[in-house]
Amino acid sequence: MPSPIYLSPDDHARISAAVGEAEMHSSGEIVTVLADRSDGYTDVALAWSVVVAFLALAALTIAPGFYMGLYDRMLAEWGHEWTPRMIVGLVGGVVAIKFAAMLALQMWQPLKFWLVPGPVKTMRVHANAIRAFRIGAEQRTVGRTGVLIYLSMREHRAEIVADKAIAAKVDPDVWGHVMSAMLAHVGQDRVADGMVVAVGKVGAILSEHFPRADDDINELPDRLIEV
Repeated sequence: MPSPIYLSPDDHARISAAVGEAEMHSSGEIVTVLADRSDGYTDVALAWSVVVAFLALAALTIAPGFYMGLYDRMLAEWGHEWTPRMIVGLVGGVVAIKFAAMLALQMWQPLKFWLVPGPVKTMRVHANAIRAFRIGAEQRTVGRTGVLIYLSMREHRAEIVADKAIAAKVDPDVWGHVMSAMLAHVGQDRVADGMVVAVGKVGAILSEHFPRADDDINELPDRLIEV
């Protein structure tokens, strides 16, 4: 299934320009990443399917007559007697059908992501942001002054990850305010505006703690990365 298009070419250009402008006043480097999702959550979908299958098994144990009567009406001849093999087959069939049906229902992405617990989304987004930071920004600048702004659309979550030199000087609450400002725009489907605002605020923080040196060079690309 193709990912939705969140940004136009003009939006990309605006964000790149914002990054370039922010870096003009600081030795810090800003990397922006927009992800459709941070994980496929296959394990969560399988877990829900197993839960539904076990609930079906419990229902079969509590009210076997319903399923046996349904089987009789649909498939069996009148007056037959239930053998152990038929009962085992009925149990296996009901469990398999419920499992497969729940798995198929979660092919509809809105339901799938609605069923993912919030803490799981938060952990997966954080893990993916850290992974992206390590690949794209960590220790790739001379002064270890890289900052990653990461936005994961399906999970409705964002992360800001900073290199060691920045993390040592900037209080984590400051990044929380930046994310709040960004998500206020993103929540109204103004993704590019949110990114531009976040880049501007991060740039202001970097310029305060890491002003641009005369010999500073652009060490990381300014363009937004979509994954």
